[in-house]
Amino acid sequence: MSRTTDTGKEVRVIDTGAPPARYARGWHCLGLTRDFADDRPHQIAAFGTELVVFRGEDGKINVLNAFCPHMGGNLAHGTVKGNDIACPFHDWRWRGDGKCAAIPYARRVPPLARTKAWPTMEVSGQLFVWNDPQGSKPPAEQAIPAIPTYGDPGWTDWVWNSIEVEGSHCREIVDNVVDMAHFFYVHYGMPTYFRNVFEGHTATQIMRSLPRADAVGVSTSTNYSTESQSDATYFGPSYMVDKLWSGGRAGSGEPNIYLINCHYPITPTSFRLQYGVMVEKPTGMDNAAAEQVAAAVAQGVAIGFEQDVEIWKNKSRIDNPLLCEEDGPVYQLRRWYEQFYVDVEDVEPEMVNRFEFEIDTERALQNWQAEVDANLAAGRSAIPAHRQAASATS
Repeated sequence: MSRTTDTGKEVRVIDTGAPPARYARGWHCLGLTRDFADDRPHQIAAFGTELVVFRGEDGKINVLNAFCPHMGGNLAHGTVKGNDIACPFHDWRWRGDGKCAAIPYARRVPPLARTKAWPTMEVSGQLFVWNDPQGSKPPAEQAIPAIPTYGDPGWTDWVWNSIEVEGSHCREIVDNVVDMAHFFYVHYGMPTYFRNVFEGHTATQIMRSLPRADAVGVSTSTNYSTESQSDATYFGPSYMVDKLWSGGRAGSGEPNIYLINCHYPITPTSFRLQYGVMVEKPTGMDNAAAEQVAAAVAQGVAIGFEQDVEIWKNKSRIDNPLLCEEDGPVYQLRRWYEQFYVDVEDVEPEMVNRFEFEIDTERALQNWQAEVDANLAAGRSAIPAHRQAASATS
């Protein structure tokens, strides 16, 4: 195990800092477009306010501020009429661009009758909104990339999950990009290779890992000597695309699983975590069986994410983490993340310049394998009993 160097009576004091008062600039995924396609308005708490999401007769999904500027009626309790959302209070009609289209009982619409319309993007069956405290339009180079296999008949549709996290800022989940060690303790994998690359508005984690043989049920594979491969990239502050190669396909061809890990802030100390899985259908397998495979992968992902959430809800915020060599470039990642919380003109080169870092996993793997072997010899599972019970009943 690691040796301790005595430094006398000096202790490390945690600096909890304070979460930023503003919300990150960038594209944020609100969920799957299919969940907003029922011709009814939907209310979403995000960015310290309330939003209304509705699809017009033209098929376009719109996002406006939820409360009507007339007398404060909740548009999410209103009705979609044509391409407009009608307020339940006085039937003022609001277009997707935020302009009041009509007031049925009035001679004319006031010239200032406009509410905030949020820029939207629909990509790979998901709905995104652009947030920018400066009110700028989204740059074309920061557009969310499409998942190339979405809609391919050889792939399943999304299996999607959502969790509201109270008492934490969303920086907690972004920290995981560099956190090699937590994959063993929280996600039940053993990283054999771990590398980070930050550049511009993207942050990438490249990992190869083995499944833990003492955590049956997390991985769909029962071959514990077969590596999986993960190439995960954040595109902006809140949306990660994770390309996964499983079942012995690491290092060759295209991925056979796509995992989406995304979130949007609700308040400075709460956010909604969402994650979705789409898998390539194995040759000869029918749609129903393939969907069961996707559900099984999603369930394995859920075990780790739900344990993440419990940790975030009960940990201290910490602005000065005390790190060892194998903890990765936490401070560099946070400097990259800071670019989304400052005005565009205040973005500094060290926030966006290319940075690469690779962690030596050799010592960690030796100790982790010993722990796994001890658990197997004793018949112990690495998964806590309450998590095993929850998985059995889900």
